[in-house]
Amino acid sequence: MHILEIPSFFTPYGGEFCLEQAKALKALGHEVRILSNVQLGITIGGKDFLVLPSCRFEHERDGITIYQSYQRGLPRMVHHNVMCWVDIVCSMFTEYVAKYGKPDILHAHCAKWAGYAAMQIRKQYDIPYVITEHLPKDIFKLELGEAPTTAWQVPLLKEAYHEAVQVITVSDELVAELADYFGHDFCHVTISNVVDTDFYAFKKRQPLDGRPFVFCCPAVFNHRKGYDVLFKAFALLAKVCPETELHIAGRGTDSKDCRKLMRFYGLKGNVTCHGALDAEGMKRLYYQSDALVLATRNESQGLVIAEAMSTGIPAISTQGVPKSMQLDAGFRYVPVGDAEALMKEMQKAVGRPVTEEEGRHLAELVERRFAPSVIGAQIAEVMTGTWPRS
Repeated sequence: MHILEIPSFFTPYGGEFCLEQAKALKALGHEVRILSNVQLGITIGGKDFLVLPSCRFEHERDGITIYQSYQRGLPRMVHHNVMCWVDIVCSMFTEYVAKYGKPDILHAHCAKWAGYAAMQIRKQYDIPYVITEHLPKDIFKLELGEAPTTAWQVPLLKEAYHEAVQVITVSDELVAELADYFGHDFCHVTISNVVDTDFYAFKKRQPLDGRPFVFCCPAVFNHRKGYDVLFKAFALLAKVCPETELHIAGRGTDSKDCRKLMRFYGLKGNVTCHGALDAEGMKRLYYQSDALVLATRNESQGLVIAEAMSTGIPAISTQGVPKSMQLDAGFRYVPVGDAEALMKEMQKAVGRPVTEEEGRHLAELVERRFAPSVIGAQIAEVMTGTWPRS
């Protein structure tokens, strides 16, 4: 099957889940490429805005061919930028077909706006499309306001969902969350994102004798990720377990605002701010950590939990993580916003580290549920079942 992946956002602004799914599908013998148009903002990543190419070009990552474009967005002109983005994707698709032929199916990552662009392509070329929705409700709330809303984006996205042959959500809870905005009058199934279990392989940790217990938190620095709760919890923990460290990684974790929040809670030398890390950097962080902690207020999935557990460490999070990620073993969760409860679970982790045998069990559990071969087969089954379109 010839599959074209279209992400709504991609490097340097994330979207690696698209690449991982493309690799998983290609490993099953499918012909898979990615068509990516990334909107750059002058206020976010100004250097990228200035130096990244202005022409369309092809490149390869991990064996996947990517047809790439970078669009310069105009400040405060959301509708204009969206329509330009969709037009560019449609134009790139025409060029793609001239070179590679028509794909059998389109796989759009997020309705906003890859799903909408895929719908426009379907109208012209009669090619079915599937949407995998990754975005949590809080992301839509930031742009569209509280539901219900008359925002201009809503009818466009509702149509994109409705016209898709299938909508794949990364958690069951996401369907209910998005219903306030878009209803649920569309075909949907839940399939997780991929964890590269070979890359994030189990590794035995060094004995704790003579070294601190290390927590890691891989999350972008923003309100939704709950760093205020995490810093408060870790400040409480440091009073009773001083031989502990917290390593935070993700866009903005090395910012002035992040350090200001750390100072507010009295955190200094026992917290390390890594900033944004690539996959290799994340793997190194997991391997030097003894447990993951996530104080998130809301997640569409929270895949970092499975990544960390794949390397052999337990995870502590909040009930803002979907139930599909609340694995039976090696996972503790607390109410959202409860710093004291989070601290107590962190204290339990320090007092009772996982054994090597338990760590290997966590890795095996993740492999059975999230490995590329498992998720790739599930996605391919959805695509095969909906193609050709009846």
